[in-house]
Amino acid sequence: MIVDIKKRAVHRYKIIDGQIKGLQKMIDDEEYCMDIITQSLAIQKSLASLNKLILENHLRTHITEMMESKDSSQHQKALAELLKLYELHNIKGK
Repeated sequence: MIVDIKKRAVHRYKIIDGQIKGLQKMIDDEEYCMDIITQSLAIQKSLASLNKLILENHLRTHITEMMESKDSSQHQKALAELLKLYELHNIKGK
């Protein structure tokens, strides 16, 4: 993993961990529903930010290496991965 991206990803997941612990406490304490939903949505936004960092790392490393390869099967693998990600992203809740 690229050092800078790893550092940012570690920081992000520590924040998410704290947010999840906070959410658990809010549920246990039966806090106001809108506050719990707000916390849950903040966690989802943080997870999206983490996913973006991991994707950036993957594109800068693995996808780049596959596309630079002389082996066309590596090109196909890279494209398949990107299409799978696109599909996963666009089939939310289905």
